[in-house]
Amino acid sequence: MKTIGLIGGLSWESTAAYYHYINTFIKEELGGLHSAKCLLYSFDFEEIVELQHRGEWEEATQHMINAAKTLENGGADVIVICTNTMHKMAEEIEEAVSIPLLHIADATALEIQNHGLNTVGLLGTNFTMEQDFYKEHLSEFGIDVIIPDKKDRDLIHKVIYEELCKGVIKEESRKEYIKVIERLYLAEAQGIILGCTEIPLLIKQAHIHIPLFDTTLIHADAAVKFVLEK
Repeated sequence: MKTIGLIGGLSWESTAAYYHYINTFIKEELGGLHSAKCLLYSFDFEEIVELQHRGEWEEATQHMINAAKTLENGGADVIVICTNTMHKMAEEIEEAVSIPLLHIADATALEIQNHGLNTVGLLGTNFTMEQDFYKEHLSEFGIDVIIPDKKDRDLIHKVIYEELCKGVIKEESRKEYIKVIERLYLAEAQGIILGCTEIPLLIKQAHIHIPLFDTTLIHADAAVKFVLEK
């Protein structure tokens, strides 16, 4: 079994979900007392959030590169960034290390294709929804992306940082998210990417009839498939 290098703490709430899913999938595949071989580099998320909101992406990128190098030096065979937004610097990280980086948008795009869909709505931080780094990656797979309007984007972003990253789950926020998803569906989205690894803490497939793509679950599953590949 190969070793997974997790870049986490972005936030720790979703990193905990990664750890749970990865080990659950390993146990399902191998049985017995098997669990995943993994290394975790966990950030103080407050420091990263400050860089994000000040637009200091170069410094944030250097922090991410340093984390990836630490994991590689520790014996990791693959890098898994436990968040969607920080894939903004995925290319820079790939160039800085000699081990592969398992891109969350690649794994998600393949899952969307498996469902026969080509137009999806995207929920995430404003960085993920508004900047091109994520949407362009999906477009390489022939997937068109619809994002919410400005008011809805600001709502999605605010709930992520002020509630979900703090482990706060509110029924009121769930209802507002569902309304946003319904509007994207009316705008011809065939499915919805939960493009922030905290959103699945709030929204589950049972809450809505539209196909949802839980990027945390998809990414964790792809990581397990990678490390068990012969």
